[in-house]
Amino acid sequence: MSNALLDYEGPLRTRMGACFPGERAVFRGHDLHADLKDMDWIALYAFGITGRRFSPQQTALLHALWTYTSYPDPRLWNNRVAALAGSARSTGALGVAAAIAVSEASIYGWQPEFAAADFLVRAHQRMLAGEALQAILEQELQLHKRILGYGRPVATLQVDERIPAILARMEHEHIAQGPYLQLAFEIEKGLARMGRQLPINYGGVVVAIPLDMGFSPRECYLFLLPSFMAGMPPCYLEASQRPEGATFPLRCSQLRYEGPAWRLWQQE
Repeated sequence: MSNALLDYEGPLRTRMGACFPGERAVFRGHDLHADLKDMDWIALYAFGITGRRFSPQQTALLHALWTYTSYPDPRLWNNRVAALAGSARSTGALGVAAAIAVSEASIYGWQPEFAAADFLVRAHQRMLAGEALQAILEQELQLHKRILGYGRPVATLQVDERIPAILARMEHEHIAQGPYLQLAFEIEKGLARMGRQLPINYGGVVVAIPLDMGFSPRECYLFLLPSFMAGMPPCYLEASQRPEGATFPLRCSQLRYEGPAWRLWQQE
């Protein structure tokens, strides 16, 4: 048995919390039903991730980051999973859980957002050390071919409709743009100077704002995981109200097939 397993054998030691049935529940050292009983759920969620408390204005902005990307459109890749689960008469828990799981797709979803947060932190540190942003962008593109958080497959040259809404909410809450959000917009300009017309998308903004609140890239990722969820139950419900299998039905004759011609199965 490894030394690590021996070191951790026995009662679980945790700083996060514990449940004492019939007595109390402890959440990061605080009594959940006494000390934290009036805490907003998003504030509690962020507190669980970061161990820090946020002002009412910051909490309202964190709420908005989720609200403004809650699209109940079953054509979206993750919502489609929830809808198909309803169509197949699966349970809501399985449908929503699967939809959240595919939300971290490697092309669009939380994997790119995590990478965008990581790049913003690295770029910011390098600029503080005296490097020019343009040189940083050129090196990043040479190494990774792209910078995540810029461009949008469905509307590449258009402004992401969520960005003006979240900037207006920042202004309403009297929260100034911090260094990471300012850097995110400077990167957009830097890419344009290189001939790459890739407007910043919500992924670049949605991580820059928490970064400016002191989140780490990993904490940004954990905070954003459920942020699409509000749009999923409507898709599941509507599909479950249709006849079974009647969500996105497609006849084979509607497919344009260019593979091998029809052939008989021969058993050897």
